[in-house]
Amino acid sequence: MALPETMRAIEISEPGGPDVLKLTERPMPVPGDGEVLIRVAAAGVNRPDVAQRKGLYPAPPGASDLPGLEVSGEIVATGPGVDAWNPGDKVCALVSGGGYAEYVAVPGTQTLPVPEGLDMVQAAGIPETFFTVWTNVFDRARFAPGERFLVHGGSSGIGTTAIQLCKAFGATEIYTTVGTAEKAAFCENLGATKAINYKTEAFDEVIATLTADSAGGKGVDVILDMVGGDYTTRNIASLRPDGRIVQIALMGGAKTEINLAKVMMNRLTLTGSTLRPQSVATKAKIATSLREKVWPKLAAGEVAPVIHATFPFDEAPAAHELMETSTHIGKIILKLL
Repeated sequence: MALPETMRAIEISEPGGPDVLKLTERPMPVPGDGEVLIRVAAAGVNRPDVAQRKGLYPAPPGASDLPGLEVSGEIVATGPGVDAWNPGDKVCALVSGGGYAEYVAVPGTQTLPVPEGLDMVQAAGIPETFFTVWTNVFDRARFAPGERFLVHGGSSGIGTTAIQLCKAFGATEIYTTVGTAEKAAFCENLGATKAINYKTEAFDEVIATLTADSAGGKGVDVILDMVGGDYTTRNIASLRPDGRIVQIALMGGAKTEINLAKVMMNRLTLTGSTLRPQSVATKAKIATSLREKVWPKLAAGEVAPVIHATFPFDEAPAAHELMETSTHIGKIILKLL
């Protein structure tokens, strides 16, 4: 089948609100060494897309200027050096940009098969959150079975993924913060031990109370935080000895003041990462781990992406408007096919 010379895409015409997302026509990508060309069936909408649209999160060098960090679809061509994939394969992939388009070229090593039993919309909601949670919670923070876990923003794509993965891999207790009773109920049904409404309760006080008489000391072992700011001191207060905090976003601000004596006395670790700028080799290692350890759980239905809403491709502005309300639970997806 001959491929077209151009494709439809959603570009950021200038920094601003959702209305700056414009349907346009772009040249067809050409897969380079080690890359596959995917005809996109669906693309995930994520908060970094919103930040990029506002001019706050530019694409890394060499990446497409188009937004979109995850897609599902069908491979239609392969570049030199690709042996693991063939045209016709149904896949999902983590991309560094360019997901809001009919076609995208991506390293084959960042590409994974659509998990058995999942459709293209579900598959498009996997890569960004599953790569992020796996590398930060399981690799960087070394989460282990039998530990306690806290994730902020439990109803987000990251939060719903983290709750499920930690439950599937042996967490004894899982805590999260949310902004409504509806979100709290959803997260607890998903596997959280307790969802704390941050608007009415102080999460650090609730965790201290609920874990006060526990063996091994009160608090949790691992915290996945996307807030930062004044949450940092409260996160530190919520950790058991040898606890770890992983910072993946700074919605509450990049600066805070902490008591380093507490960090030293309790042997705490405060770390963090961003996924998008990391090397293809690093992302390939994450993909390999996911395929080995998580893909069987997706196929078995033990974990699943939570899809809140889908939008037609040309309604990307409406999808961004929903994202910015923070009323959604789980993922927002653009559907092309």
